[in-house]
Amino acid sequence: MNVKEKLPVWVVSSLLLVNCFLVFYTDWLHVIYFISAIGPFLIVWMVYSVLKYGKYKAADLQEEEEWGYADRTKDEAGRL
Repeated sequence: MNVKEKLPVWVVSSLLLVNCFLVFYTDWLHVIYFISAIGPFLIVWMVYSVLKYGKYKAADLQEEEEWGYADRTKDEAGRL
């Protein structure tokens, strides 16, 4: 992961954890409401950043090949 992927993940995860802490252990309602209000926008920012800057590290599909699990062959996946 590069910085453009890591930063949104860390920021959003940290803010949501702080929000959970504030809900259970404080009565700072204005801060809780503010973080809760911007939370959906932050999650959209995080998803956008990961999708835009993320790198796909699995092998590409060959001609006539179906999608499946990267860690199993077609025969192994069929037995499950």
